[in-house]
Amino acid sequence: MTYRSLASVIAFAAVIAASMLAQIPAAVQAQSPATPAKTASATRAWTPPLLPDGKPDLQGVWTNNTVTDLERPKALAGKEFYTEAELKDLQNQERQRLYVTETEGQPPANHSGVEGAGADDVHYDFSQFGLDRAQAKLAWSRRTSIIVGPEGTIPPLTPDARKRLAEIRAKAKGHEFDGPEMLPLGARCIARVNVVPLLPSAYNSNLQIVQSAGYVAIETEEIHDVRVIPTDGRSHIPGNIRQWYGDPVGHWEGNTLVVDTTNFTEMSPFRGAQNLHVIERFTRVDQDTILYQFTVEDPGMWTKAWSGELPITRINGQIYEYACHEANYGLADTLRGARVAETDAAKNSAK
Repeated sequence: MTYRSLASVIAFAAVIAASMLAQIPAAVQAQSPATPAKTASATRAWTPPLLPDGKPDLQGVWTNNTVTDLERPKALAGKEFYTEAELKDLQNQERQRLYVTETEGQPPANHSGVEGAGADDVHYDFSQFGLDRAQAKLAWSRRTSIIVGPEGTIPPLTPDARKRLAEIRAKAKGHEFDGPEMLPLGARCIARVNVVPLLPSAYNSNLQIVQSAGYVAIETEEIHDVRVIPTDGRSHIPGNIRQWYGDPVGHWEGNTLVVDTTNFTEMSPFRGAQNLHVIERFTRVDQDTILYQFTVEDPGMWTKAWSGELPITRINGQIYEYACHEANYGLADTLRGARVAETDAAKNSAK
């Protein structure tokens, strides 16, 4: 720290600790390999409210904002859950990090580039705009990664997938900025990878669920996408029709909404996945918590299927409009910059 003492940071953390811990749903705190029976019993004992059609009420504004990484860090290899003490230490570290950021500004990356922001990014301090993840409600879990299992990582690509992706990269090399169609869908604000499966984003990790007879709609705040999921027993659309977020078909298994999604394009959400299949499960485990579980598979993409789990917690608020490319200036400026660079390169080569 540059001018704040460690003692002041610890004192600040102690003052706000109680309010932050109050945000942790009891059902999420209970997640532990040592207490599966207790968690299952608590889930069965709680009865979710029902809608007029008799289905569990999942409606509301929620967040999946979390500090848990999708894949388990190498330093935690083989460790699927934190202990209670380790979780409290992680919460303290997050509070202290936010306090330093808000009082001193976003720190630059250290020599290994692991923490903080790069030199070119320090001018854009998320905390100045309320976008630092710790400034919003966090859904804490004892899991060390969203992906479950001993490895806690996305499985290796198949040989065919490695070859396919290498060909895609080779074809694009030197042409990355030829036109908008060469840029990733996320950079073009068409589709983001946080929608299916439903994963936290860097900020604005909020969503709204609305239900009616035979349908469930899930809107993600970033970047404005709404998935309309029929639950009326219909089949998937024909296999030759592909969509950015696939074709979701839902059904209820007791109090759990199960969503089966196929018919993705090979551009979204995982570039090169040609037969992606995602199964999601939404189970409301208490008044303020939905347990979200998912499985992703494509035998031509990964050597095996992989699954994940994270809590979704209720927030008081509403979904706001997310302007990805305001008037699309960002994309136009990116391409304009590429043309300027090409012109300069041509002038230099002619000398």
